[in-house]
Amino acid sequence: VQLVESGGGSVQPGGSLRLSCDASGNTYSRSSMAWFRQAPGKEREGVAGIAMWSDDDPRYSESVKGRFTISLDNAKNTLYLEMNSLKSEDTAIYYCAADYSAAAWQPLRAQDFRYWGQGTQVTVS
Repeated sequence: VQLVESGGGSVQPGGSLRLSCDASGNTYSRSSMAWFRQAPGKEREGVAGIAMWSDDDPRYSESVKGRFTISLDNAKNTLYLEMNSLKSEDTAIYYCAADYSAAAWQPLRAQDFRYWGQGTQVTVS
């Protein structure tokens, strides 16, 4: 499984960005997909998670609920994170993650995800 993020950049507070994660490899190895972020000096934090094979509502961290939206394209090869009403505290490197476990997306723990992208920087200032 390979994951390649894009779409990061700099934006003013209140602005919007959309991150993309192009995924390749066996789709059953990507049963859970998620976005994480890591700010300087902080631990990696789960932002949003989604199940590949069910219609369950996505999971969001409390800090982004109502502002961010995670989604998959119809072919299930691209994961998106739509980020609105951005705040300075959203500044971080954002990572796309995937795992073959169908349950990993709910607790949003970094240690539960096997595959990671290289990250894309988001700066809000």
